[in-house]
Amino acid sequence: MDEHVIEALGKAKIIIRDGKIVSLGEPMIKYCPLFHKYRGIKELNKKTIRENIEFRIRDFGMCTPERELRMRDFLSFGVSEIISTLLEEDLIDCAVMVCEGAGTVLITEPEFAQGVGGRISGVIKTSPIKRIIKELGEENVLEPKTGRIDQSMGVKKALNQGYNSIAVTVADAEDAVKIRELGGRVYIFAVHLTGITRKEAETFFQNADIITSCASKHIRYIGDEKALFKAGYSIPIYAATKAGEKFIKKRIEKIGGLKEKKNPPLPYPLI
Repeated sequence: MDEHVIEALGKAKIIIRDGKIVSLGEPMIKYCPLFHKYRGIKELNKKTIRENIEFRIRDFGMCTPERELRMRDFLSFGVSEIISTLLEEDLIDCAVMVCEGAGTVLITEPEFAQGVGGRISGVIKTSPIKRIIKELGEENVLEPKTGRIDQSMGVKKALNQGYNSIAVTVADAEDAVKIRELGGRVYIFAVHLTGITRKEAETFFQNADIITSCASKHIRYIGDEKALFKAGYSIPIYAATKAGEKFIKKRIEKIGGLKEKKNPPLPYPLI
């Protein structure tokens, strides 16, 4: 029996066993403009969250052996899209990401970066699924037997394997600190930040290169004041370093620019 714990759609905690939802918590927010735009979800609640998660399980096999891992570029704008572009343009040679059924994994192909990170965020705990691990490459998975999630250990693995320009996604501020202390050309992407504290937000801006705002009021406040660059309107992404700014601008260039929005909808509430 495999079990996967994710946080999604307003950071609701969801437990999936053998392809079935067995537990579904309350979301931290009621409205997300991205899910409204792309999935028509006007309110995040247990009913709409269940429907969306069941759709993902059916559509691309989320948390099952049928998981579709490759995904082409849809010219949207987010962290997985930026990382995919960086791999495609050879600005990085590896990304340390998290995939359900595998845990921490090293990604070197743009379509894997998009398929792993673009379709699901907030994997808290997972257990190994052999077919997923086989397709990603057992040698690329941090702990194939356990599905362990440990981003700092993933970066160490990447460095030990000879990669020298590495992107890594992190959702925990202390992980960002640990990874920054490793040195090297490691670029930190902070994700899944709804509901974090002011102190955690400050830590991310001190250590990460790119920070996505999600529904965080603290990220927006600090980012609008301190970031070197900001892109996006409803859910802005901030660059805290020159490298981060370069990476965001590279993605904007690839998709032909960002269209300015008047009165863009925001997540509600910002927390």
